[in-house]
Amino acid sequence: MRRWGSRLASQHQRQQQHFFRLLAGPSSGRLRPSAVPIATEAYRGSAGMDEALKRAVPPLPPYETREKVAAPAGAALEQRGAEFMRYYRALEGGRPRAELLSRLARDFGVDHGRVGEAGAKVSRLLLLLLQQQQQRPEEPEGEAEGRQEPPSGEAGALLQAEDRLRYYLTPRYRRLFQHLGRQEGGLRFLISGINDQSSLSSIKVYTYAASASKLLKCICFCFQEMNGVLKNMLSEWFSTGFLNLERVTWQSPCEILQKISDSEAVHPVRNWLDMKRRVGSYRRCYYFAHCAIPGEPLIVLHVALTDEISSSIQAIVKDIPFQEAEEMNKITTAIFYSISLTQQGLQGVELGTHLIKRVVKELQMEFPQIKVFSTLSPIPGFTKWLTGLLSSQSKETGKSHLFTDLEYQEISEIIGDPTIETLKRLLTNNEWARSERLLRVLQQPLMRLCAWYLYGEKHRGYALNPVANFHLQNGATLWRLNWMGDTSPRGITASCGMMVNYRYFLEDAINNSTVYLGTKQIKASEQIHSLVSQFQQNSKL
Repeated sequence: MRRWGSRLASQHQRQQQHFFRLLAGPSSGRLRPSAVPIATEAYRGSAGMDEALKRAVPPLPPYETREKVAAPAGAALEQRGAEFMRYYRALEGGRPRAELLSRLARDFGVDHGRVGEAGAKVSRLLLLLLQQQQQRPEEPEGEAEGRQEPPSGEAGALLQAEDRLRYYLTPRYRRLFQHLGRQEGGLRFLISGINDQSSLSSIKVYTYAASASKLLKCICFCFQEMNGVLKNMLSEWFSTGFLNLERVTWQSPCEILQKISDSEAVHPVRNWLDMKRRVGSYRRCYYFAHCAIPGEPLIVLHVALTDEISSSIQAIVKDIPFQEAEEMNKITTAIFYSISLTQQGLQGVELGTHLIKRVVKELQMEFPQIKVFSTLSPIPGFTKWLTGLLSSQSKETGKSHLFTDLEYQEISEIIGDPTIETLKRLLTNNEWARSERLLRVLQQPLMRLCAWYLYGEKHRGYALNPVANFHLQNGATLWRLNWMGDTSPRGITASCGMMVNYRYFLEDAINNSTVYLGTKQIKASEQIHSLVSQFQQNSKL
């Protein structure tokens, strides 16, 4: 890594000067003393990284002296946090940053030796205490009730040993994250800098040159542990008490509208007119913002106000005439048709569930007549699942049992080649959706296959499809499959053009969620059950 660092130094001398000018700030003509070493170390390879991490992450004092060791003052902690952020940003993306995060996770985490010693002591004391309780003579029930004995010496020692164990189970980098989260710009840095890089793929790229597989496994394990710690901290910092619900209108700042447009991951915004329609009449757009990061959308929800449960996304996002006034009698249903996370560093933080609940309350206050709440959701992964199933069945038996003989015959008459490979190419090519005959022949088999994919395919007992799992956990009902609900090339490719409604019965949502999470049973409508029954009768996995 020293050769890597020296090569960077030789290639980026001009960039160093640019960093120095940035760190000096606009109001000063010379560098701050703390800025010079930290910017220079960004190009010194392993030694610079070790020094930067040691300075940013304070050592963990022994348990016995934890309250006696003076902690760094607030100003010193703020300065060290700012230096670490500057250092990290000065590194090039990819391998250098991956190395820094790997070193942070591996060398500044939990001291497993001390944890082992503390855990062993807890086990010994707990066993000793249980033995003493078993040897104690039984007292009459009436005399034992209501009497509180002071804790014995062993009990007090056990409590202290447990406290010691908790102390050593806290990784050192957690204190760094705490300091960063408290200072200006720290939360933004954690979600867009540190956590946005937190993927095992970037770590594997860094460790690609390492020949020892044990090193790779160790780094990956430590990194997963650090990622989990940071995710838990972000879940606390981004709880609903710190989030503000904001509505987006055409009068919102251009920066907000641009961010909403750029972050739309479900149905891309085509142009400014398209964006204007999505925040105009019979439409609502909301987002969560954090009190420490105002004006920065974290997660966005688009809603269509209709008089029925929509079956086609094109009817919602297509070019429609602008309407100034909303007629209240035409608004009886709220359709959640897009929810997008704008900060990938917040993946795994439960924001979508809280956003939907807050928006439901907001809509109920504005439109008391709305009684129906439903989604119009994509079905990502269905086509991939189906083609994979076709491949596995053709390898095992030479043919697929997903279609009936009559359906195979009708498909063969249209495409002229009944082989599985031809059928796979057909489903992954958007051209088939332009044939009315194929649309008619494939509708019934694809509908029942998709119903089974959503209802019957599981991962650890829960719905395999991530969108289905999300809404079912929230207490929604798997309500209706819609044939050709999304005729865009993206929709045809991902789910053979189908979309699904997850309906929220507000009075049943809590019970549905409890049943799904506890027993893994999916609440579904008659249409879904009928399609699943057809699958079980006509298709074989």
